[in-house]
Amino acid sequence: MRVIAGAAKGRTLKAVPGMNTRPTTDKVKEAIFSMIGPYFDGGVALDLFAGTGALGIEAWSRGVERTIFIDREKISIDIIRHNTEIAGMGSAAEIYRNDAERAIKLLEKRGIVFKLVFLDPPYRMIQMDELMTDLAQRSMLEEEAIIVVEHDAAHLYPEHIKQFEQLKQSKYGDTAVTIYRYIPSDSMNGGQADE
Repeated sequence: MRVIAGAAKGRTLKAVPGMNTRPTTDKVKEAIFSMIGPYFDGGVALDLFAGTGALGIEAWSRGVERTIFIDREKISIDIIRHNTEIAGMGSAAEIYRNDAERAIKLLEKRGIVFKLVFLDPPYRMIQMDELMTDLAQRSMLEEEAIIVVEHDAAHLYPEHIKQFEQLKQSKYGDTAVTIYRYIPSDSMNGGQADE
């Protein structure tokens, strides 16, 4: 596993030992970033079920200003710390051990707004549409923010989720990637108030 492009290109990242974490393969990661980037001009990324931190590190390497990494497992947090140091992120990385829902509430209090969100939870968790809606309701997404959901290929997320439009869905073996763009309701209906 390595950083594919940008400032930290070629740096080798550590995987989380054991079978509980399923790191995004380099092939899938490359496909994701060719769909959403490949490069970015600033903004803040959220890597919510960060695991190794590979997606958030790749986003920073390709131009995101900083990435906030959240995971609830201590082993993952240790690996993310190691990987962000290897990548040379320094203060561009914020790493917190917490549950996704609790982390979102704490980040909301800080008024952070995200340009890019990675949701790569354990495959048994299939309510990422609810998490996306929660982020939108808390005003934590930039207009046209990109949400990347990595999930079991057997599960299909809908084309439209409230204020999110699906841009792409691709399958790679038993892994699927669904990408959404956030369109606030006032821009969806031409600035008119909801009826």
